[in-house]
Amino acid sequence: MMTTVWLVLGLVCLVIGAEVLVRGASRLASALGISPLVVGLTVVAFGTSAPELAVSVQSALAGQAGIAVGNVVGSNIFNVLFILGLSALIVPLTVSMQLVRLDVPLMIAASLLVLIMGWDGRIAPLEGGALFAGILIYTVFLIMQSRRESQAAKAEYEQEYGAHEPHSPLTQLRNVLLIVVGLALLVLGSRLLVESAVTIARYFGVSELVIGLTIVAAGTSLPEVVTSIVAALRGERDIAVGNVVGSNIFNIFCVLGLSALVVPGGIEVSATALAFDIPVMIAVALACLPIFFTGYTIARWEGMLFLAYYVAYTLWLILHATDSALQAPFASAMSLFVLPLTAITLVVLAGRAWHRGRIGR
Repeated sequence: MMTTVWLVLGLVCLVIGAEVLVRGASRLASALGISPLVVGLTVVAFGTSAPELAVSVQSALAGQAGIAVGNVVGSNIFNVLFILGLSALIVPLTVSMQLVRLDVPLMIAASLLVLIMGWDGRIAPLEGGALFAGILIYTVFLIMQSRRESQAAKAEYEQEYGAHEPHSPLTQLRNVLLIVVGLALLVLGSRLLVESAVTIARYFGVSELVIGLTIVAAGTSLPEVVTSIVAALRGERDIAVGNVVGSNIFNIFCVLGLSALVVPGGIEVSATALAFDIPVMIAVALACLPIFFTGYTIARWEGMLFLAYYVAYTLWLILHATDSALQAPFASAMSLFVLPLTAITLVVLAGRAWHRGRIGR
């Protein structure tokens, strides 16, 4: 009973900590004259991934590699299938050309890198350092790119994150205090969440990987849920999509990279994750490209498709964890009927979009 209480308390601390951290960092950056667009692309997108960073690093240091890897992989799957699916179900989402041409291909490449680096069963510290260097390069690029953004995009981020704050010492002190409190809550929340999740996993005989892929992944992704849904409801639909894609890139390059970097010998990647969960993460990233490409929107039916796949993925994890007799029939139905039909639909949609593009020239 108390373990469940600590689990919920850990999640609450993570969500509040992320919100306080993002608020303080955004206001401090704005007060220092950094444009709201840059704040949105970097501080907010990365700040909502702070729970994943805190939990994965804490898990890696504590020797729970299954949670560290499962948290990143599960969060990326959850972000696309659940968050984008739910957001698109509320209101069709707009996808910017930059996301289709740059950010989504980068997300796909980063997902493939995880499989390549972890193929030998471990992501070494050197490989973790290479991943972490990737987030530094990506951030610098975003800042340079933001200078060339249109006035409409700048106005959208200005409306979402506010205009520059005055440079009063009291205001900046308050913002620094918010950042410190946010970080403290993230550290506390990550410890409570990891320790209680491991206890629950051992009690039910469920692997740390499954706990990381489900409870921990969904819990640490709550800031992304709130940010994307609120942005969609406000009509800032490009921010809703950009937040998810940016968070996924951050999760791989920074969260996984830093986790492997800080632990001597790196972090272990289980055979189960290599055989199933990481390929699912890659497939989900690949599915974004044709869906995003078809008219640069995510329609409601596509959102329903994303949500249906997340339910199917979670159901498979439960069947596999409980060693249910329904595993084989469920896998056959997915591989023989559902997945091929979806693949054909995506190819047809991409073909139609390409054909319309040629006619429009």
